[in-house]
Amino acid sequence: MTDQLSAQDWLDQGLKTLATQGFAALKAEPLAKAMGVSRGSFYWHFADIGAFHAAVLKTWREVATDAIIAHVEAASADADPLAVLLKRVFSEKLALEQAVRSWASFDAAAKAAVQAIDRRRLDYVEGLIHARGVAAGLARTRAQILYWAFLGYALSDKPLPKGQSEVMIEEMVRLATL
Repeated sequence: MTDQLSAQDWLDQGLKTLATQGFAALKAEPLAKAMGVSRGSFYWHFADIGAFHAAVLKTWREVATDAIIAHVEAASADADPLAVLLKRVFSEKLALEQAVRSWASFDAAAKAAVQAIDRRRLDYVEGLIHARGVAAGLARTRAQILYWAFLGYALSDKPLPKGQSEVMIEEMVRLATL
């Protein structure tokens, strides 16, 4: 690589490093070394490591929430949005989710980002359930249960076999929308 990297190149490397090595590895020198460039390239795009960390958290939100919601919204009119969402999130590798949540246990800015994303996701799932005719209060409760299921899955290291995953998703949709 050359020193002509974009800020997005650094953010992509930051997300990859975060998912594989954890938040402690989000430092200019090891990132630059991994990318084969000088630290000067890093500081060309980010004022300091704090600005980089903030940009990494923003990019995580875009990748792990905004893009997924956009995917659900773009699904065909015949598709059940709640099922589309659950299929998507329960089929992904969630090492980045684990890493960000671990980071949040040590860093106030990461914790605030996680809390904001949790609220955004929970509100979205609640809206999907409510749109299926479930009363608002009950929709919130069921959304919380689904979200806790997602978090448990995200923090586990055991992916479900494809057939079992499909049955689980169907059952979650059924329970959420009774």
